Amino acid sequence: MSDIIKFSKTLKLLYVEDHREARDAMLQVLNEFFDDITIAFDGEDGLDKFQSNKIDLIITDVNMPKMDGLLMVEKIRSTTTTNTKIPVIVLSAFNETDYFLQSIRIGVEGYLLKPIELAQFMNILNKVVSRLMLVEESRKNENILKQYKEITDKSSIVSIIGVDGKIKYANDAFYAMSEYTKEEVIGTPYNSIENYSGGKVVGETIFNTLLVQKEIWQGILQFTSKNGKVNYLKTTIKPITDKENSIVEFIVLRDNITEIMNPKKQLLDAIKNLKEPVVVYIKIEEFHTIEEFYDHETVEKIQDKTKKYLQDAIKGYCNISKVYKLGNGEYAMTSEKALCMPQKKAFISKLKEFQALTRNNKVNIGVVDYDISIIISVAFENDNIFQSAKLGINELLKSKQNFIIANDYARKEHDKAEKNMQTISMVKEAIDNNRIVSYYQAIIDNKTQKAVKYESLVRLIKDDGEVLSPYFFLDVAKRGKYYSQITDIVLINSFNALKYTDTDISINLSAIDIEKESTRVTIFNLLSQNSEKSHRVVFELLEDESVKNMQTMKEFIRDVKKFGVKIAIDDFGTGYSNFERLLDYQPDILKIDGSLVKNIVTDPYSLNVLETIITFAKKEKLQVIAEFVENEEIFNIINALGIDFSQGYYFAKPEPLESISK
Repeated sequence: MSDIIKFSKTLKLLYVEDHREARDAMLQVLNEFFDDITIAFDGEDGLDKFQSNKIDLIITDVNMPKMDGLLMVEKIRSTTTTNTKIPVIVLSAFNETDYFLQSIRIGVEGYLLKPIELAQFMNILNKVVSRLMLVEESRKNENILKQYKEITDKSSIVSIIGVDGKIKYANDAFYAMSEYTKEEVIGTPYNSIENYSGGKVVGETIFNTLLVQKEIWQGILQFTSKNGKVNYLKTTIKPITDKENSIVEFIVLRDNITEIMNPKKQLLDAIKNLKEPVVVYIKIEEFHTIEEFYDHETVEKIQDKTKKYLQDAIKGYCNISKVYKLGNGEYAMTSEKALCMPQKKAFISKLKEFQALTRNNKVNIGVVDYDISIIISVAFENDNIFQSAKLGINELLKSKQNFIIANDYARKEHDKAEKNMQTISMVKEAIDNNRIVSYYQAIIDNKTQKAVKYESLVRLIKDDGEVLSPYFFLDVAKRGKYYSQITDIVLINSFNALKYTDTDISINLSAIDIEKESTRVTIFNLLSQNSEKSHRVVFELLEDESVKNMQTMKEFIRDVKKFGVKIAIDDFGTGYSNFERLLDYQPDILKIDGSLVKNIVTDPYSLNVLETIITFAKKEKLQVIAEFVENEEIFNIINALGIDFSQGYYFAKPEPLESISK
């Protein structure tokens, strides 16, 4: 989903809907996928806005005043050849055959009934965006672009087959591709002309889908012309039914992708054509090191030689006929589960044996021999097994392992994506209804055991009154467009709190916040407006690896200190924090990471680290705050060590502003 959303946000969407409530509801979903949306209120308005804007995708209602959505699409399609390729998704409250047939005729990408189900919408959007991504990918290669342009400039390859199996209609593109004349085609049984090669399994799948399930079949088929020329055709076959749901004919639409078909697409269609596929996904181990060490030509040579080795080594096993080179040092193979693994343990054992043998082989790349080492992810259960197998490779890279069974990883990722979308929706609603608030946790002077500072902590209040900590929404918000709005709200809340207490207010800032110009403008505006209180502001910098521009960070620290602002480094002692970085930040305060503090009673290492930090801080005249002070035993130890301040549930939990007001 992250790849789909990332690409969809680059597209320009035309959304046509006359019903205000339906439009507002749908826009809440569309805004998560598209940054550039042109809204039209009926078919005429949609046609005008299409003609005056560069549009990549159309989503339209059907029944509208002035001009309905399908007529609008027909007019758009009729203007130029380019417009016939713009994807269209039709939304309708009516499940009528005429609308559906008309949608097929004008070439829409998807037809959804209202109310829209999110899963179905995401599935169609995935298909549409995948097609657009394929087009975009082809543009990166001038040679592929030329071939693709030559193909798309021509008409689609179309034929109609009657229930008697005879061809009733074919267009000129069909005759050109098949190398048969019109007289040879019309009235002839399709199986004597359309000599597809796909095997018994593919034939049974097509038969079952069309005649038994009466559903659309899609896949890639190999077509041999009259003169023996082999073409690969992306094929869609639709059984057309009457009111009694009896099949009256079949419409076959094809695109010749022989010249542009990429290995990933070939693999995906091969998987679709299998009853119960198994996918073996392979990646060259430490491939990023190869890319850093060798030039591009050598890297490609290593990948090509590795593919040949894998192809030769696996030949004949499991009825695997092809190894697909997917780029980035990745390869995949697929076959029928029944042929590969009548016994699961034996299949897994064979793959591990193959993996071990690979480590003992080399590929010659001219100057040197390269030792092959691979990691393997295999999936053979549940839906979307290609995605599961690919996600398994990602898991292996994270865990530093070399073999994984990745069944059901795609579903888990999908569930995670849906949960993220729900969280984003919850965040948006909270922002719109002023339910992003700040709670304040006391920071205690260890000598007086009185509150001398408060840390501002963001909270989200759900519509049922439940208060959520940032753990439940902030990371997701960072990947969306609402994080900066949350930061601005917290800043305004925190500066407002200065009016209600005489103590310091600490505010957390990340590298993302500081590097964003609009956030810096907000900060300096608030400092200027509250200049007489700015000396009570503490910025806690969440120092981590995400710092992209250290110069911006240094300039920010220098400029805020002119207002009397104090700088604290949060979570010091673990992660990315280090003593060298202190030279860049020049802080006034160190906040010791809670993971060290909470273990000092039982962990001598944590205690030793704390003593080292305290010794350094005293020499540099830095104040020290211990986080996660949860009980008296911890407090007594950190107090004895000479730490200045404590923060934790032993003294106070985060509370609303009214609870800390003077």
